[in-house]
Amino acid sequence: MTVDEAMERYGPSEFTSDDLLVLDDPQYTAENVAIVTGGGAGIGRATVLAFAANGLTVVATDRDENGLQDVRTRATELGLPGTVVPVTANLTDDAALERIVTEAASYGSLRYLINNAGLQTVAPLESFPIEKYDLMHDVMQRAPLLLTKHALPHFRANDDGRGVVGNMCSVHGHIVTRDKVAYNTTKFGLRGLTQSIAAEGEGKVRAFTVSTAYVKTALVAKQLPDTADRRGMTVDEVVEKVMLERTRVKEMMEPYEVANLFVVGCSRHSKHLNGGDMTHEGGMSLTY
Repeated sequence: MTVDEAMERYGPSEFTSDDLLVLDDPQYTAENVAIVTGGGAGIGRATVLAFAANGLTVVATDRDENGLQDVRTRATELGLPGTVVPVTANLTDDAALERIVTEAASYGSLRYLINNAGLQTVAPLESFPIEKYDLMHDVMQRAPLLLTKHALPHFRANDDGRGVVGNMCSVHGHIVTRDKVAYNTTKFGLRGLTQSIAAEGEGKVRAFTVSTAYVKTALVAKQLPDTADRRGMTVDEVVEKVMLERTRVKEMMEPYEVANLFVVGCSRHSKHLNGGDMTHEGGMSLTY
């Protein structure tokens, strides 16, 4: 199976506004701002649209300028009440990280930060390219720390001193699979960062992680043919016998389903979710 065929079968499905969870929350208004990294595709794109469906001003940041423009266009097509503001940036650039937060705060009260951006490299530990490890660490662990550092003063300057950081973790932040040492390591570290934020948030700045199993994103679909070749299997066999073998729910999540978890986690309905994890992985790590 080619990459294009894998994308067609296991990539994200398009969704409508009816798929997006809309909550009654007094803070979900146009005056309040959410930052979503990796907002040009996959889970990030869906999360941008989910927050816009709840009326927020959403700063969507990504390296992919065209992807960001597509998200803004899609928000208009869906008639979402919130505003999508594209901010093109590279998360490995410290100055860009500060710029993202400063620009977001210029649009209103910065209240939500969703660290979603991610990437993957699959290789055995003994031959794992260290430059790929460094890149993955910078994007998935260092950038969330620095963005939080820059966001905290804005959270504390809000009239109630409150803010929420939602970090996109993974089942790989709880259990590991082979040939993903950088992904495993950074996701475990992201949970430590989340708990550190909660420890220093004084009960007003909350932090939480979302941990899923496999989601129908381009990141996942594009690695399937290579994984199949290395394992001597078909792509369908990889999905059924490797990815979903240990889950009790025998289907991959859609990006909008993950986005809806961030909507709940950031809302008033989750005020006691602080330092904890929203584990939605079909029973992969929780059953035997």
